[in-house]
Amino acid sequence: MKEFKGRVVTPGTASATAVVSHGGFNTLASFQKSLQFGDKQAKCGDQNNPDLYGKPLAGVALCLPQTIGSTTGGLVLYCACAMKKQPACMLFANHIDSLAASGAVLAEVWIDDVTMPVIDCLGNEFLDYVKTGMKITVKEDGTVVVD
Repeated sequence: MKEFKGRVVTPGTASATAVVSHGGFNTLASFQKSLQFGDKQAKCGDQNNPDLYGKPLAGVALCLPQTIGSTTGGLVLYCACAMKKQPACMLFANHIDSLAASGAVLAEVWIDDVTMPVIDCLGNEFLDYVKTGMKITVKEDGTVVVD
């Protein structure tokens, strides 16, 4: 077990299984098919991300360096939350980008019954340590426990 401390972007607690991407997470490419065609698990549709392609994104601890891609990324993330297909939490090794931050914050403010804690600045050591399948616990203060 190891603990990492990051910056809270959107508050909350979560406990979920880790799904790890070592490359940038393209929000639109990852969620587009599942949101359009009703995939309840929100399987990642981004063929350019071998770490995530075909893996469920709904209800997992999504561990990533940063998001990349389209300027619609924030809206796509907000829509995933509105459709209840969002990750249990998003954990960024780097600083969160403005698009992902906007989607997470809008979901936090505008959607009453959805919680998706987002923590950034966890560092490269976090992304090197965590592996897909590990148990993640997120605490209110931005502490992330990896079992």
